[in-house]
Amino acid sequence: MCGEQTQNQSVKLHWFGPFGEHAVNASWIAVQELEKLGLGDGVDLYVYEIPVEYQTVQRLIPALWKKHSPQLVVHVGVSGMATTVTLEKCGHNVGYKGLDNCRFCPGSQCCVEGGPECIDSIIDTDAVCKRVSTLGLDVTVTISKDAGRYLCDFTYYTSLYQSHGRSAFVHVPPLGKPYTAEQLGRALQAIIEEMLDVLEHSEGKINCRHEH
Repeated sequence: MCGEQTQNQSVKLHWFGPFGEHAVNASWIAVQELEKLGLGDGVDLYVYEIPVEYQTVQRLIPALWKKHSPQLVVHVGVSGMATTVTLEKCGHNVGYKGLDNCRFCPGSQCCVEGGPECIDSIIDTDAVCKRVSTLGLDVTVTISKDAGRYLCDFTYYTSLYQSHGRSAFVHVPPLGKPYTAEQLGRALQAIIEEMLDVLEHSEGKINCRHEH
């Protein structure tokens, strides 16, 4: 019989700073609202801002994973093209040509030289999307397989590579297009709670199979 989990779950949450036309990044607004709502007493939440800089991402992501060793890392970014809250299934290694806030772009145009072209999250994003969509939130949640080949995608791939897939990425639309800060915060709360539940149950099945 499998024992119940008693220790707190650990979640590390990242949002992105201002860039381009996004003087106020909606991902930061959504994270602020999530912090007000919380994730319950059983979850330790660590929140960090990620600068829109390739080299900082390459240095910071491994350092934060080493420091906290969380059950899950969730990255939250804004997409000017998004009209829904979007769960990204995977991160991509190559095709990074856009300049960051420091006017820098990797010469190799990739995240990890020699790394796989694409890495999928171990989180079943389809299941999370379906479950959140049944909660009656006034926010539409969708799935994507292309995080955009800029700092969002670059960060996601770097995190997936570092964590062996134990990462997730949520894209939010710009504030007011169409959702309020409160709507984004509630959606983010529901998404992360469902991600933790899906992750816990999938790992519980694995542990049970190992015990028999």
